Amino acid sequence: MNYDVVVVGGGPAGAIAAKYAALNGASTLLIEEHASIGSPVQCTGLISTAALNECETGEGNFVLNKMKGAFVYAPNGEELVVRGKDVKAYVIDRKIFDRELVERSLDEGVDILLKTRFIGMEKGKISVISDGERKEIHASVVIGADGIQSSVGRAAGLGRCEKFISGIQFEAPYAAKDPEFVEIFTGNDIAPGFFAWAVPFNGLARIGLARNPGANPPLYYLRNLLKHPVVASRYRGSRTEWVLGGIPLGPPKKTATDSVMLVGDAAGQVKPTSGGGVYMGAVCAKIAGEVAAKASQKEAVLGEYEKRWRSAVGRELSIGMRIHKSLGKLSDENLNEFISFLNKPKISEIITDYGDMDHPSVLLQKLIQSGDKKQLIKLLGVAIKTIF
Repeated sequence: MNYDVVVVGGGPAGAIAAKYAALNGASTLLIEEHASIGSPVQCTGLISTAALNECETGEGNFVLNKMKGAFVYAPNGEELVVRGKDVKAYVIDRKIFDRELVERSLDEGVDILLKTRFIGMEKGKISVISDGERKEIHASVVIGADGIQSSVGRAAGLGRCEKFISGIQFEAPYAAKDPEFVEIFTGNDIAPGFFAWAVPFNGLARIGLARNPGANPPLYYLRNLLKHPVVASRYRGSRTEWVLGGIPLGPPKKTATDSVMLVGDAAGQVKPTSGGGVYMGAVCAKIAGEVAAKASQKEAVLGEYEKRWRSAVGRELSIGMRIHKSLGKLSDENLNEFISFLNKPKISEIITDYGDMDHPSVLLQKLIQSGDKKQLIKLLGVAIKTIF
């Protein structure tokens, strides 16, 4: 089997990279180790409107709910209401969504192999186990879109992401206060270094959390979350669709070699403030596919991918990582004070006007310009001084 480009991993980043490689004239193969696309699910399934636009799907039958805002709860129970002027995000069925993206890549001429696991590579070819049989596939360029533990990245000698946080989630009947609002919970007894959530849809909710490495196991904090007064009053019992997984934060120093590129979670192209990777992954996957096709035809070098994706989203990822680290250092008392600060009418108005899941740096810039700069810096600590 001979291809210009082989993409390893059938998630959103892999599907989009394959599609764009094919669109740019490359013979392209997409391989996925599982028997079906979209399984197992390792995602909250909440994506921004910008992410949906970047994936070029429109509002398909994978959309389960539309979200216009969020209720954010401080450790002391204070509620911050973040209202959007229109739809800010979608709750989606990731299985259907991922399959839609793969189908679109197939429409552009991409070939696919399921139940095919990458096991290694040499110059110009990769080795896989497909349906229990070892096979060799010749390829000019390999794109690793194989997630947090990227086997392609390890085989290519590329570094690991800066940090990994682990999470847990399940679905259950839930009487949401407002089905168009996500609920976010903070506090070191619930989600140290990150946050917990309840994402409502169709009378249910995805309830979960992510937390810093080195803390207690995620299940320990999930039990605490279910005791939170807000969650306890709305959770209706039973638990299905369990999800356990990790979130990579902070890209490695290099994401490309002479014949290999990493994209999506494999490259740490994930928003450190929210853990979402679909938007960043889609932006970078388009670049990866285009550069891979040109490189296979000797019209570009893979270093162009590194420069272009970092130019597109690198600053946002860097600032997001600094915000993540700063917020992760806050005590519960600091978090209470911070959310109280955000609850001021003037600040709340800025959040409504400039809040953006994909570009938190814009909101932070506006908050710093709000006239409460000293208090904001005091709340987030010295680390935030390095951001601007």
